[in-house]
Amino acid sequence: MHLYRSALLRFADDGRALYDEDGLLATAPDARGVQRIVAAGPWSALAAGYAGSGAALTHWPGRVIAPGFVDLHIHFPQTDVIGSPAAGLLPWLEHYTFPHESRFADPQHAAEVADFFLDELARNGVTTALTFATSHPQAVDALMRQAQARRLRLIAGKVLQDRHSPDGVRDATEQSLLDTEALIARWHGTGRLGYAITPRFAPTSTPAQLAGAGEIAARHPGVWIQSHVAENLDEVRWARELFPASRSYLGVYGDFGLLRERAIYAHCIHLDDADRALMRETGAAAAVSPTSNLFLGSGFFDYVAAERAGMRYGLASDVGGGTSFSPFRTMLAAYCVGREGQTKAGVSLTPEQLWWQHTAGAAQALGLAGVVGNLQPGCEADFIVLNPAATPLLARRTQAAQNLAELLFAMIVLGDDRLIERTVIA
Repeated sequence: MHLYRSALLRFADDGRALYDEDGLLATAPDARGVQRIVAAGPWSALAAGYAGSGAALTHWPGRVIAPGFVDLHIHFPQTDVIGSPAAGLLPWLEHYTFPHESRFADPQHAAEVADFFLDELARNGVTTALTFATSHPQAVDALMRQAQARRLRLIAGKVLQDRHSPDGVRDATEQSLLDTEALIARWHGTGRLGYAITPRFAPTSTPAQLAGAGEIAARHPGVWIQSHVAENLDEVRWARELFPASRSYLGVYGDFGLLRERAIYAHCIHLDDADRALMRETGAAAAVSPTSNLFLGSGFFDYVAAERAGMRYGLASDVGGGTSFSPFRTMLAAYCVGREGQTKAGVSLTPEQLWWQHTAGAAQALGLAGVVGNLQPGCEADFIVLNPAATPLLARRTQAAQNLAELLFAMIVLGDDRLIERTVIA
């Protein structure tokens, strides 16, 4: 057993932020050797129970222990695409993304990028991610091997794209489905790893490939599903042309059995109320990707409509369309997207809500509530140690914080990877 003493941030089941200025976090290994939270709360209330236990104690004065961040949507092969200028989503894919992704046919290249990608997640305090690979099975293998060696809870999948894609990334329908089944058998449930069935987006998959993906999903209810939907209006029009029998772009996925619990759809900007109700009814969730949406001019996620519909959502970086691995940049962009009130109803998201969306809320969207994204008893002990005085301006602002909301918002607005003093993996 190990005890940690520091300020402590965690979340109640209803999403309320819980904060102890002088907190105690106790962890111990389970039968598989994964560290789990045994206790969390005020030092004054819990410390006496461990007196004489012989448990090691680590004291981090002036620091904040918080749940590791959960990134609901990211592309590991686009690590080297981040910061590429483009006129919009489709030109960006054509000129940058697809040429870069074609290089992942080389296992050595895939392994080198995977190593850097996982280092970058850790440097930014992200301890769980749902990530796209490429259409090459060897890219999935490279990422999963390195994640397994680091004992990470990571979910990834081979991209399915058998049409409207250039040579080098386009796959063959039947082989793509066989590869998906083989990768599920090899990686899903290995250590802390999970597999996600991954159509890139409906327009780049034939009906046969989407039908096959839905059949695999039915055979493997424990795996995840990930794709994109309703990111921009050109894409929505294209999907309607290709699938005229479906009620909507989102409805395409439903028609092929790809809307259910553990299904995560990036963006979900241009949905209507019937689409949002379908998300709620099926248990699918939205990966809100604000830095990407702002960068590509895609639109603004409608938080008010999502809440009214009762659909699940959480935050995502969407690197490389997204402009930063940093959850602080993502949370700040989400705040700005929420405030936008010209094209939709505006709302001021609280700092506690923003932080929840990138931790416990994202875990809930993944079907992993009580497993990651929080520091309540029973959770796996993935956590970060924050230094609110990491930079001069940050120190000045956080020292003046009068309450938790001001402290969290100062870190959201002024924080970056320097705020993450260490990342601890269970």
